[in-house]
Amino acid sequence: MRKHPMKRLLGNPWLALVAGLLLRLFFVFRFPSDSGDTPLYEELAANWLRHGAFAMRIDGQLTPVDLRMPGYPGFLAAIYALSGHTGAAARLAVSLAQVFVDLLSCLLIAALAALLARLMPYRAHHRRIFVAALWLSLLCPFIANYTAVPLTEVLAAFLTAATLLALLALIAPACGEQLSLFQSAWAARNAESILAVLAGFLTGLGTLFRPEAPLLLAVSWIVLAFVWLRRRWAHCLRLLALSALGCLLPLAPWAARNALTLHEAQLLTPRYTQLPGEIVPRGFIAWEKTWLWRFRDVYLVSWKLDQEPILIAEIPAGAFDTPAEKARIAAALAAHNRTLIFTEEEDTVFAAVARERTARHPLRTLVRIPLARAAAMWFTPRIELLPFSGNVFPLREAFADDPVDLSVTAGFFLLNFFYVGLAAWGALRLWRGEAAARPAVALLAGYVLLRTAFLTTIETPEPRYVIPCFPILLALAAQLFAPRADSR
Repeated sequence: MRKHPMKRLLGNPWLALVAGLLLRLFFVFRFPSDSGDTPLYEELAANWLRHGAFAMRIDGQLTPVDLRMPGYPGFLAAIYALSGHTGAAARLAVSLAQVFVDLLSCLLIAALAALLARLMPYRAHHRRIFVAALWLSLLCPFIANYTAVPLTEVLAAFLTAATLLALLALIAPACGEQLSLFQSAWAARNAESILAVLAGFLTGLGTLFRPEAPLLLAVSWIVLAFVWLRRRWAHCLRLLALSALGCLLPLAPWAARNALTLHEAQLLTPRYTQLPGEIVPRGFIAWEKTWLWRFRDVYLVSWKLDQEPILIAEIPAGAFDTPAEKARIAAALAAHNRTLIFTEEEDTVFAAVARERTARHPLRTLVRIPLARAAAMWFTPRIELLPFSGNVFPLREAFADDPVDLSVTAGFFLLNFFYVGLAAWGALRLWRGEAAARPAVALLAGYVLLRTAFLTTIETPEPRYVIPCFPILLALAAQLFAPRADSR
């Protein structure tokens, strides 16, 4: 039976790749962007290339730092060396390189979806799932628009997808058999050990870009323990050790550099990324954790510290329980605004208020605000890099002021909700379909939950921090494109 012409077109992976390429080039040339971290990454990369030092200029002196992991500055430095330009002049070259990496990510996501399909009764349709995942990922604007900005998200998503492929093959043996990577007898006998080292090594590479990447390996250890510990505990412990060793391999040069240059044993970036001589505003951060959950308040409060006056009128009412508490915060902010230098004395005020608010309403600080942060990071229009305000309320006034702005914001919000909903549905289908698929679902869902929980604890709940989870969402969503009849 001949396929409908439209089905033949949609089943063509090359057409999908062309469409994905055009979408990314649209963002690169129509909406090039930068972010607060962009100048820092560019300075680190340029100094690394020119002076051979992972450093930045502080008071006119080139000073070694560990404010960021070295992966993305290293990527930028490589682009600078190839293009002959640095900083803003090299951003187009950086974006085009990220377009290439993101297209590779989409292929890895499609492969991940196809491997998941191999665990299900509809395994014969794994190619259909591959193509569906390819279209979903290539046309997803939420990763594609990060190709147009010098930030870590594109590389982090790529390495997450690659690591997941290795971990899935390790945790679900049926998937490992389908990879057909181990042709020799020795490799076949040691396939699990090879996959463990590979998964750890890829996790280590991902850690060089995002310091929270080891959370993925931690979730895999938990799943492996449940799957194998009771029956093959010695083998399971060996795989855990091999994956840990693999993770340490790419991190070892960074740790050695920190030990020799900064005289500190530091595998990751410090918990607080302050420059030499700066105080860590722990009290201020603790106070924010009692009320701050929306990303827009980060612009109004968090990122103004030591930079701009912080206006008490722009802080939400929920940041204060009583008029007296508001007056104490206002006095501390007034002192900061006069000099734009945050002092220990001012931080002490915020710390005291944070303790009082937490003691008064512990569930607010420990449960309600983290849950609100998680919802705000996941259910958002994701237009931070686009020239739209994101204002939708009051609805009538927003539409009258700028109908295009409102339409794009609402459309992107619904699209994001659509992707999350499809992924949840796909995960449920896998879980109910075959017992063999459940460890894989536990790995994928566990990482999303653990990463989200971790992100609620950091200072600024930026929606971009969940972008490395999108390979999981897209691979799960693609499972819904399998024929229903085969899943019975």
